[in-house]
Amino acid sequence: MHLRRLALYLLVLLLLAGCDSAESAPPQQPPAPPPPAPAESGPVTITWAFWGSPPEIAVHQQVGEAFMASHPAIKLEMLALPWSDYFTEIQSRWAGSDPAAVPDVLFVWPAPAFAATGVLENLDPWLEKSGFTFADYWPALPESVMVNGSVYGLPRDINVEVLYYNKSMFDEAGLAYPTDAWSWADLQTAVDTLSQLDEGGRVARYGLAMAGSKYQLWVGQNRGAILDDMRNPSRCTLAEPPALEAIKFFAGLMNNNQAMRDAALSQAGGDAAVFLSGQAAMIIQNFGPLAGFNQADLNYDVAAAPLPPDGQRSASAGGGAWVMSARSDNKEAAWELMSWLQNPDGGQKIYSETGLIFPALQATARSAAFLQAGSPPANRQAFLTEAENAKVGRFGYFPEWGELDGAIISPGLQRVWSGETTAEAAVPEICQQVDAFLAQHGYPRQ
Repeated sequence: MHLRRLALYLLVLLLLAGCDSAESAPPQQPPAPPPPAPAESGPVTITWAFWGSPPEIAVHQQVGEAFMASHPAIKLEMLALPWSDYFTEIQSRWAGSDPAAVPDVLFVWPAPAFAATGVLENLDPWLEKSGFTFADYWPALPESVMVNGSVYGLPRDINVEVLYYNKSMFDEAGLAYPTDAWSWADLQTAVDTLSQLDEGGRVARYGLAMAGSKYQLWVGQNRGAILDDMRNPSRCTLAEPPALEAIKFFAGLMNNNQAMRDAALSQAGGDAAVFLSGQAAMIIQNFGPLAGFNQADLNYDVAAAPLPPDGQRSASAGGGAWVMSARSDNKEAAWELMSWLQNPDGGQKIYSETGLIFPALQATARSAAFLQAGSPPANRQAFLTEAENAKVGRFGYFPEWGELDGAIISPGLQRVWSGETTAEAAVPEICQQVDAFLAQHGYPRQ
């Protein structure tokens, strides 16, 4: 009996000892999960904005794909809009409160007008850091992206204009083709012959189609000017004989039904459209429509723009430019895109080979790939002839130029292009308003 009690007592002690041991031991922790693998950083995304027709936008997209293929750390979101909507959309985004809505890199013209509002990045530090230079750009072209000596954009192209002519129409009329030595008198002779009226007296074909906004080409060729100084003006010079004679020459072609008036030209879709449809035998235009003409297998060529007696070549030293938003959050990537777009082995090459631009870089324009492209026009040298003589003069290099031109100069001249009034009556009045505007805004400035 005593042995049974002893055994039971020992069993209880053992159970109590087991319970004490379990309570005193630290609780078992579940195994710690492995540390998360470092997340792979994806590409930096930047927005790239540009305008264009569907064929032009297709080229931009080709350029963008090539950039991303060679820069896998940068992804491009492309904002593509037609010209008619582009600037309204961009300015709306700039005016908004969301910096992310503003594209990092944009295509604009003219860059100084936008830079003056403070929305563009000053590129001087980026140029210095990268060693980027303008040594190979056409004369006076870099100034088109400068304000007070600082750079705010990189010109993609130069907006030189040449005379396009329909070879079949010249052949039918028995006229010799235009040459780079053509004069205003030669142009007048050609439009006299090529302009046609139908049986009802309406114009069946114009000798020339050219937007009124390009009037400065004639003015500059005749050694005239819009203002006495396009950087820091003091007065209007359109009423002086060289400029007034050029405006009268252009208006005379319209008044004689030899050149299309602006309203008719706009309604018909622009000068490239009327040239392609055969409504005009000649146009004066930049490099832009070339790809469309070649796609349509048009029988055409080009020549340098005709000159007046004792005149000078006066192509515009301006063009569309790539700029960077001052509000960009990814400026390193934005600069990488901008500088690649201007690289002769990058964007400049693709834009030039596709026929979308006449390049800003002389080396690209003078290359065999451009001059001997194997597609029309045959006389590509005409573009180089104009570019070599490009000058400041088509637009003003001061902040108020857009307002001055948009409110006074262009509307005043539009009355001349429409036939509502004469150059002799309208231009002195325009100059009076321009001079008052300049004085009101403190020009000339010290």
